[in-house]
Amino acid sequence: MTIAERQLPSNSLAQPRPRTQALLGESAPINEVREAIASAARTNAKVLILGETGVGKEVVAQLIHAQSARASRPFIAVNCSGIPETLLESELFGHSRGSFTGAYRDKVGLVRQADRGTLFLDELGEMSLRMQAVLLRFAETGEVQAVGSDQPGGRADVRLITATNRDLRAQIEAGAFREDLYYRLNVIQIQVPPLRERGNDILTLFDHYLDHASHTHGLPKPTLTPDAAQQLLTYAWPGNVRELRNVTERVVLRNRTRPLTPEDLPLEMRGGHTAPATTVSVSPSSTESPAPREARSDRVQQLWDRMQVGEDFWAVVREAFRARELTRGELAALVDRGLQETRGSYRALLKIFRLPPSDYKRLHAFLYQQQCNLPVAQYRKARTTGAQASAGSR
Repeated sequence: MTIAERQLPSNSLAQPRPRTQALLGESAPINEVREAIASAARTNAKVLILGETGVGKEVVAQLIHAQSARASRPFIAVNCSGIPETLLESELFGHSRGSFTGAYRDKVGLVRQADRGTLFLDELGEMSLRMQAVLLRFAETGEVQAVGSDQPGGRADVRLITATNRDLRAQIEAGAFREDLYYRLNVIQIQVPPLRERGNDILTLFDHYLDHASHTHGLPKPTLTPDAAQQLLTYAWPGNVRELRNVTERVVLRNRTRPLTPEDLPLEMRGGHTAPATTVSVSPSSTESPAPREARSDRVQQLWDRMQVGEDFWAVVREAFRARELTRGELAALVDRGLQETRGSYRALLKIFRLPPSDYKRLHAFLYQQQCNLPVAQYRKARTTGAQASAGSR
């Protein structure tokens, strides 16, 4: 399933967002997100949305609001990284006349404007420690104190939904994020999966945005050759849905009258961000996941066995790779073996690699950097092929 996003006015730091977006597609990861949204919408609890840049975290926040009892009230979104720290407190909580240079009148903050509705704070991980302390006080008491005021000016009934693409636990360890604020905001947590883990939903989303770009620019909607479709499925999509939307607009503007081939896709999709050269595709008759061309060495088996008895990936595999005791091909072989076990699920891979769920993004970043972030479509395809073969033999 894919997440359809809405482009915001470039001069808007925060404003009500009345139009509800949709989740497109039917992959298992996004069906889980749908269920989490429905569950969160039945409560007024605070929600923390996690996910990489461009996956559609604001869309998830909008849907929670739209399905909640607060749907008729304002939904106000604030990009915490888009407002200078010196202005963020004033934007959120307002200010009194004369409280600083340029404060010529009293101003009602966005928290007040969101009263009885939802306040969505995006890029939470970019907030300074001082602003985190201010936000913590509001999250605990609901009291609103304008900048320049000597005392709180009442309370606001606001549901807080926050989002970040950062690893907040790592930031806590580094002293860059308050642990008490993390636990205050992390009542309900929703993980939005990256586009590369959503299989054929990539094609659903691509088709959706081709329609949108074709209509917007008044140009014919292009079609894809099978090879171009396969290229979309094996590309890593580091920019997620936001990147995909950009790609659809670029290919529509080229105004090709023939079906698109891989050569018609942007250069970066045919180069360094595709699947590593150590993988091979699954043949139609195969019922198993692909193995790297480089044979699995005894070293790979040794490291695998160590993780199976409780040692974690960082201590066993990453350190061996850094010490050049493990080749990139062997690293890819370990990942390949794990994905065969999990049928293409990177989340389940964390358990096999003895890592906590909070290391999900960190593991992806490491594997991506080493070009060992293997695309999952081939493993899921192998599972489907195997199931069909099994059914046919009955």
